[in-house]
Amino acid sequence: MMRIISALLIGVAALVPASAGAAGPIRLSDDAPDSHVVVPGDTLWGISGKFIREPWRWPEVWRLNREQIHNPHLIYPGQIIVLDRSGPTLKFGKRIGQPGDRALYEKRFPQVYAASDQAAIQSIPVRAITPFLSEPLVVTEAEDAAAGIVVATQEGRVFTGPGDTIFATRLEPGVINWNIYRKAKPLAEPVTGEILGYEATYLGQARVTAEAGVLSPDVAYPSEVTRSAKERLPIPASLILTSSKHEVGKGERLLPAGRPELLSYVPHAPDAEVAGRVVSIYNGVAETGRYNVVSVSLGKRDGMEIGHVLALHRNRGETEYREDNVGPAQRFRLPEQRYGLVFVFRVFERISYALVMDSNGAVTIADSVRKP
Repeated sequence: MMRIISALLIGVAALVPASAGAAGPIRLSDDAPDSHVVVPGDTLWGISGKFIREPWRWPEVWRLNREQIHNPHLIYPGQIIVLDRSGPTLKFGKRIGQPGDRALYEKRFPQVYAASDQAAIQSIPVRAITPFLSEPLVVTEAEDAAAGIVVATQEGRVFTGPGDTIFATRLEPGVINWNIYRKAKPLAEPVTGEILGYEATYLGQARVTAEAGVLSPDVAYPSEVTRSAKERLPIPASLILTSSKHEVGKGERLLPAGRPELLSYVPHAPDAEVAGRVVSIYNGVAETGRYNVVSVSLGKRDGMEIGHVLALHRNRGETEYREDNVGPAQRFRLPEQRYGLVFVFRVFERISYALVMDSNGAVTIADSVRKP
């Protein structure tokens, strides 16, 4: 499908929220080029990093308004981005002259582009977080209590795999595709211990083949037909496993399988000041680094959205000092050290998953995350 793309209206569009500008003047990269030709595999983060030292401030040099920040289809392979150092600002340009001539560029006025949706470049390296777009899941106690539940498997098997049939109850009528999960560890705020949600193990997906209460057409139930309404047992929904990462058995939970959210937002800072902590590092390791996934204690209720960039601050703890070993010891809390950035790509009510984009040192649980 072809989508009509409106070019950025330089000088006309409103700036990103004023709070973004409070971070100080834009600083160009030491080796910022005059232009860049977009190629497949480029990302908004990577391109902006070629021109400016703080890649998350991309919207400021493009003079983007909020609607454009949320518009994924901004830049395509083959387009030329030109740096105006007087702003600094970034604009679209086009090559002029004959092949082999010295490269010259011409600034372009606002115009309309047509390009395939599939061609638009993404905000961050999607390959780094593709498995996390539908898994793992973060569920609350209420969601888990209301979730569907597997009550039986095909022919009484202990575990099943793709192509097998499972039977479940508490499924919302009309919903065809379901994620299957097993509730796992609680995600707790590192300082207060408050439970923010439960990280559930993603098991696979299933598709409804018969709604609850419907007799399967390939099986006869003469005894059910002859029983009175009071004597008849409830009939669970029938589902076929369409994919499976782990074996599925009785007691597994089901939630509607929504479409993965597109990683299309331009990197940008939250409008308001936020403060949270690194809650967990995926796969249960003690520390991690660039292009790895962490969960943070900020979610939809805190105003988090896909595309938000947060600064990592290392908690350096406390220390004691007794001068000349005489008298009472003095206690000091050491200042936190900013050492990296994360990009939020999936948001739940009280938890978000974020990809570590830059890190000067290891990311550890309980480190602070704040508006950069």
